[in-house]
Amino acid sequence: MPGLNPQQQAAVEHIGTPLLVLAGAGTGKTRVITEKIAWLIRNAGVKGKQIAAITFTNKASREMKERATQLLSKDEARGLTVATFHNLGLQVIRKEYKALGYKSGFSILDAQDTDTIIKELMMRGGEEMAEPEEDFRWVISRWKNDFVSPMQAFEQAMTPNDLLAAKVYQRYQRQLKAYNALDFDDLIVLPVQLFDSNPEILSQWQNKLQYLLVDEYQDTNNCQYRLVRQLAGVRAELTVVGDDDQSIYAWRGAKPENINQLRSDYPNLKLVKLEQNYRSTSSILDSANYMISNNPHLFDKKLWSALGHGEKIRIIPCRTAEHEIERVVGEIMKYNFRDKAEHKDFAILYRSNHQSRLFERYLRQNNIPYKISGGTSFFSRAEVKDTLSYIRLISNTADDAAFLRVVNTPKREIGATTMEKLGDYANNRGISLFAASTEMGLATQLTERGRQRLATFSQWINEVAFAAREMEPHKVVERVISDIDYLDWMHTTSSSPKMAERRMENVQEVIDWIKRLHNEGEGKHQDLADIVAHMSLMDILERNQEDDDEDAVSLMTLHTSKGLEFPYVFLVGAEEEILPHANSMEDGGLEEERRLAYVGITRAQRHLTITFAKTRNKFGEKITCDPSRFLDELPEEHIEWEDRTTVSPEKQKETAKSFINNLQDMLDD
Repeated sequence: MPGLNPQQQAAVEHIGTPLLVLAGAGTGKTRVITEKIAWLIRNAGVKGKQIAAITFTNKASREMKERATQLLSKDEARGLTVATFHNLGLQVIRKEYKALGYKSGFSILDAQDTDTIIKELMMRGGEEMAEPEEDFRWVISRWKNDFVSPMQAFEQAMTPNDLLAAKVYQRYQRQLKAYNALDFDDLIVLPVQLFDSNPEILSQWQNKLQYLLVDEYQDTNNCQYRLVRQLAGVRAELTVVGDDDQSIYAWRGAKPENINQLRSDYPNLKLVKLEQNYRSTSSILDSANYMISNNPHLFDKKLWSALGHGEKIRIIPCRTAEHEIERVVGEIMKYNFRDKAEHKDFAILYRSNHQSRLFERYLRQNNIPYKISGGTSFFSRAEVKDTLSYIRLISNTADDAAFLRVVNTPKREIGATTMEKLGDYANNRGISLFAASTEMGLATQLTERGRQRLATFSQWINEVAFAAREMEPHKVVERVISDIDYLDWMHTTSSSPKMAERRMENVQEVIDWIKRLHNEGEGKHQDLADIVAHMSLMDILERNQEDDDEDAVSLMTLHTSKGLEFPYVFLVGAEEEILPHANSMEDGGLEEERRLAYVGITRAQRHLTITFAKTRNKFGEKITCDPSRFLDELPEEHIEWEDRTTVSPEKQKETAKSFINNLQDMLDD
């Protein structure tokens, strides 16, 4: 295969035993996976429909599928599975929902839905707790992924807070089943539990997916690791790609030691290291290697580059946080003018989201376009959530989260008292809010006016659900939007007619998307229930839809930057208690913070600038900041401290000449 180095070639062509590809930053791991898919089909007799490539993000999945289909003919690619862990889990659940005890048309709840249910359960239970020690949603998520049942959570409880969390967990699980709903964790937990309890179904899936390729293996949690082990089975036709130096998701259960666990589970594991970096200059890579060597390592590796030494890493101490921002924006303007760099060539990376606010203001003031990764997503807009909630409820009337969102949107004069009594009635009867709203017994709890308004709403939902059986899915949504006079509602609740129009354009985008899914679904998205399940998962997976071609400076957290690369990178806020973060100094957290810094450094292709402030305002007081300890772990020969160096006359002349030449070009234009 032309263009592959010897290690990449070895990884592509290895079969017969499980393979671990230890792939450092920028070493071409995606190409290795896609080339291996093509090689398996053409040289190893594996059919496309027998291969599954599993990733963590929808963006990575899309990129991998695009690259694979470019290498393969249509016949070769037929049936190939390229999916995220959660998408693959959804495929299993969609096919095996009866064995799992669910009905068709199940709902997938996002984090907001889950939070709503948990808060509702705590209110109903009468527990008074102003501020739990930890967000119960994350506690429950960890329990699920570690296969801790509600009963085991009770047995392990050590504090009143633990006991309350276990109670909420037990009620939450009962509620999900009553709603015929799944949360995000269930998309992987349920297939693992099903495969554990039903060897026959597991055998069917093992025969269907005979070769597995798994990307970003260091980010797998216990549950994802077990799913891979189950599907690989005794054949162990498996290639996993990972890098323990880029494991930065411990807070969501990722276990980099899963890479090491492979050696125990597969004694005949083959190891191939990818160490040639195609992204960065040697000064950047050598610095990253030197710093990360302070962490203990499961496997030794050392990245190297044939792109030349390149410029030294610049470290700029700044007087204050405002001065830091002024310097970074000024440097962007300088490079933009001197090097004719485009705005999309720049990235500003920070440890925490709140650090972006002042940067946004200064960039706006200087008319520099920017985009924030992790900002408001398409799915988080109220009009989009309203539309999706209506179709969720129509396809699954047991979906209480959807019911709560739309029952009074637009206003139907169904007040808080009515909803509280409806909730109590439904809870006592053990049924959904929708089912409760149609029962005659509700008349004993509500005024006739309140009961009639609920009955009118529920009757309309039933009518639309019945009509939906014979209608194309997008026509169902168009009918809903028309029936509820949603355009009038948009004008009532929007700040201006123009804003109302923009919001309705988002609704139309949902309708158009549903139409495309139905027309192009290849049998996967034929009815509204399937489309709702697909869109709910996309909602969760694609919070950050971005236009990659937009000419704008990228602002993002170090976590978000993983997998990306930019010619010019500014790593800001390199101070103690920011990076490394104050909350991450214990229990191995420092090692993960160092890996975060490593990820940030290795995003840079040619120019890396690291900044820190000597003082910051915190809670109204000026505090003195210490430079990050990670700066002391960078090799002296590859770094240049601005306050410790002087610019030579030759360098000054070179810079001045560059400015004059660019100015002349502008005048000529």
